Amino acid sequence: MNHSRWNLLPPVPDRYLVTTSGFSPLIAQLLYNRGLTDLSQLESFIAADRRLSGDPFLLPDMHRAVARIYQALLSGENIAIYGDFDADGITATALLVQGLTALGGKTIPYIPHRLTEGYGLKTAALENLCRQGISLVISVDCGITALPEVKKAKRMGLDIVITDHHTPLPEIPPAIAVVDPKLPNSNYTFSELSGVGVAFKLLQALFQGIGKEKQLDELIDLVALGTVADIMPLLGENRYLVKEGLKLINTAPRLGVREMMAQAGLDIGSVDTQSISWVIAPRLNAAGRLAHALTSYKLLMTDSPQEARQLAIWLDGKNTERQKLTAKVLANAREQIIAQGISPLLIAGDKDYPAGIAGPVASRLAEEFYRPAIVIKIGEQVSSGSCRSIPEFNIIAALKQCSRLFSHFGGHSRAAGFTLPTKNLPRLKQYLSQLATTQLAGVDLRPRLDIDAEVTLLDLSGDTFQAIQQLAPFGQGNPAPTFLSRRVEVVDSRTMGSNGEHLRMKLKQGGTIWDGVGFGMGNYLAEVSSPLDIVYNLEIDRWRGEERLRLNILDFTPGS
Repeated sequence: MNHSRWNLLPPVPDRYLVTTSGFSPLIAQLLYNRGLTDLSQLESFIAADRRLSGDPFLLPDMHRAVARIYQALLSGENIAIYGDFDADGITATALLVQGLTALGGKTIPYIPHRLTEGYGLKTAALENLCRQGISLVISVDCGITALPEVKKAKRMGLDIVITDHHTPLPEIPPAIAVVDPKLPNSNYTFSELSGVGVAFKLLQALFQGIGKEKQLDELIDLVALGTVADIMPLLGENRYLVKEGLKLINTAPRLGVREMMAQAGLDIGSVDTQSISWVIAPRLNAAGRLAHALTSYKLLMTDSPQEARQLAIWLDGKNTERQKLTAKVLANAREQIIAQGISPLLIAGDKDYPAGIAGPVASRLAEEFYRPAIVIKIGEQVSSGSCRSIPEFNIIAALKQCSRLFSHFGGHSRAAGFTLPTKNLPRLKQYLSQLATTQLAGVDLRPRLDIDAEVTLLDLSGDTFQAIQQLAPFGQGNPAPTFLSRRVEVVDSRTMGSNGEHLRMKLKQGGTIWDGVGFGMGNYLAEVSSPLDIVYNLEIDRWRGEERLRLNILDFTPGS
């Protein structure tokens, strides 16, 4: 088994235990591990309430954006919301269309087609909108790097307001307003909002001005969906937005979300960040990966039960198709990588790889082999690639070093994409492989597993799980607490799942018996001996209306 490097975090200092005397030592340790060291931080982190919400007018250009949108609303202009085809962009588009329509705006959505148009503002699309009588375009989750496109739109007489959360280039597009917390001149206290988070702040500014801010509460579900789907850190303001959004999804989900949940067998009341990451977001994303993202948008917007049901069934089918296609391409890419010999940078390419699947496949490869991975759809003239990386290798910095080879590229340290003339591929492979070999020389290429605390299984009984839930919602930046228990007795172990891909164990320590599940660990049944040292999270197993706690096993070794 490709085991991880176990990193047991240092124990909490005694002086800190005094500060956090209201909490058990275990919870104090978890808070300390998350960098929450003073009392005021602790309180607002656990409450995760409106106090974490910043003043929208501190975002760059917010006053100008609001003034231009009010003008459009008052004079009945036609407004287009131009989004992206992933879950963050789709939820942001739905949020602004719904919000501006509530203010009496004449609003239409525009989401480009991933395969025929590609990401971001496109001149042909903007010309088209202009011909349809649109005079104001508001971008969501894109636009911050669209310099030539915004310049051309200006010449057409089309006004553009950009809202985005991606990192800007040195030159900012000459739009009417550019709202992005990552701009160097931003005074906003929190820079990690998602695309839908920034769109929500724009609505907040618009609604505040007319004293209707309360109406925004019914849109916060969209913010939670997009923020979790886009893997934004669940810290600061995102904690408040996701916590409130989850409440709404669990009490009064919109029709489309309710139908999606029904198709996937999710119960209302049990949706958490994991359900969004593993069940809802992949379905919302499936439309844009294999067809057109507008279907997902329609599902979020519909108020017809019949349409909600039809669209949810269609999306469910598309998601199954995406899974099958991903599995097929993944198997092919793995063979390619193993045949080449596993090097510090994994590159797989083929003319038959669908562009919409390249990202998830690269992600799986990077996870399995713990190396940066690039999956390329090779075309006759032009090829496109998706990259996923590990913390030890900044992929966007690497791409910047060979930027002259690309027609387009973008992304961040862990995920990026590019298009380039196919003739440049050999040079790109050679250059990036050399770079990775140099940078990763001497690095232990195994994932690092940060462990919050060493405990016995007995320590986890009683109301420990309820106490841990005070730190939820969990996700990027605030991971579900991870524990280590040593010398645990294995009472029983077997595989489970249709192809025996998962591992199931009964574990005993100090008179208590727990169920444990190791997802994707079915191949390691032969390595199970008794006793074991195990690393795991605590989770609720929901099965046929019953709920019970179990251990989600992340790694194990023979008991020390």
